Formats: sequence, structure tokens, C-alpha cells
Amino acid sequence: QVTFVTMGELLSLLKTEEFTRKAQVQLNRIRASDLVIIDDLMYMAMDQREATLFFHLINHLYERSSIILTSNKSPDQWGELLGDEGVAMAILDRILHRAEVVHMNEASYRMKHRQSMFVSESVQN
Repeated sequence: QVTFVTMGELLSLLKTEEFTRKAQVQLNRIRASDLVIIDDLMYMAMDQREATLFFHLINHLYERSSIILTSNKSPDQWGELLGDEGVAMAILDRILHRAEVVHMNEASYRMKHRQSMFVSESVQN
């Protein structure tokens, strides 16, 4: 089973898991997945509670599932975004233990294929 989730959706689920059945069901599906894809990791800073909840999820998935993460932040920026270097190092320890890191430092893939959006062409030509 493959599960795709954005970081924003994931944080919302983690914060509401103890209160809503919907979040519990979705997180159980994520925890049982063979492959979990988390998009836009570290696109915004997390508070201490969010960082701890995220750590517990990564710790659970570690050794059980394959994980694909996308992020525009390098791992050396994660401590600042998580507000806790210790939690950042614990997460990175599990993520990078058996990882293949792929750097894509080119222009945004989305923008590369949407250049026509920025070309001013008249429809009346």
C-alpha cells in the first residue's frame, strides 16, 4: 500500500488524532503503508508538539516502511525549523540511516513546465 500526504495534511492529522476518528483512520493507514510519500517537508517551521508528533511517526515508520520525502530545505536547516536540534537529529538519524538522497538543484519542475503562464500573448492576434 502506498500513501501520499503533504506535510501540512500530515501535521493536521497528527494534531487531531486523539480527537477525531477520521484522523485516526488516516494515520493508521499511513502507519500500515509499505511506502509513505511526504511532500513539502519542512516548508514551514513546526512548534515543539508538532516536531515531537512527527518524530514519533517517523520512528514508527523506520524499519517498517519505505519513505520518500520532498523538501526544499537542506537537513542542516531542519533544527531551526523544528525549533529543537535534538529532535531534528533524531529524525534525520532515522531518515538517513538507509537513505538514497537525490538532490534536484535545478529550477522548479512545476515552473519549468509552466513557462507559458508568464508569457504575455494576446488572444486577439
